[in-house]
Order: sequence, then structure tokens, then C-alpha cells
Amino acid sequence: MKVYRVTGEICKPNLKTSFRREILAAKPEHAKEKVYTEFGSRHRAKRFQIKIASVEEVPPEEISSPLLKKLVLGEKEVGKQG
Repeated sequence: MKVYRVTGEICKPNLKTSFRREILAAKPEHAKEKVYTEFGSRHRAKRFQIKIASVEEVPPEEISSPLLKKLVLGEKEVGKQG
């Protein structure tokens, strides 16, 4: 599994906001689908209201989410204790 950073914006009639999410997925297409399902569920946005600008793979060192970093690198790399 790889980590992908998905950026874009939600364009609803009363709301226009940008987003950047880090998603754990096997392929970039799976990361896009995950974004569509999450934002559709949380923000009640339809697929045509969600504009995805880019999907890029994130190296393990640049992952900002502590949970994803722990999943990808494992316990030893995150803590780096003696």
C-alpha cells in the first residue's frame, strides 16, 4: 500500500472550499474513489461537485499524518527510541 496526496476543491452552491488529503491506497485510482466516497458522505457532495486537481504519491518521509506514517513506516521508525 502507498500513500497518495489528493488535492482539489468542493464546489457546492453555498460552499466552495479547497482540500488536501493523504490517502492509503494501492493505486491512484483507488485514492480518487476514496476521496469521492469520504467527501460525498461527510459533506453531502456529489461527484460532479468534487474537482480533483492532482493525485501524487508521497514518500514515507513527507507523510504529515501521524497515523499513516505509523502504518507505513512501522513502530521502529516513528519513535526511533534507543
